[in-house]
Amino acid sequence: MASATAKKKNQQQEVSRKPSKREKRQKFVIFLMIISMLLSSLLAGASMFL
Repeated sequence: MASATAKKKNQQQEVSRKPSKREKRQKFVIFLMIISMLLSSLLAGASMFL
């Protein structure tokens, strides 16, 4: 009986759901943070040579 309920749970988890607004915003903020880190490191390196 436990295996039957485990199968039902696995089927429910496999259903793809669209990400919520909060998840989209979190991904966007992380993306912006990574871009800003790369830009600041590139600018710091460029400022050493100028």
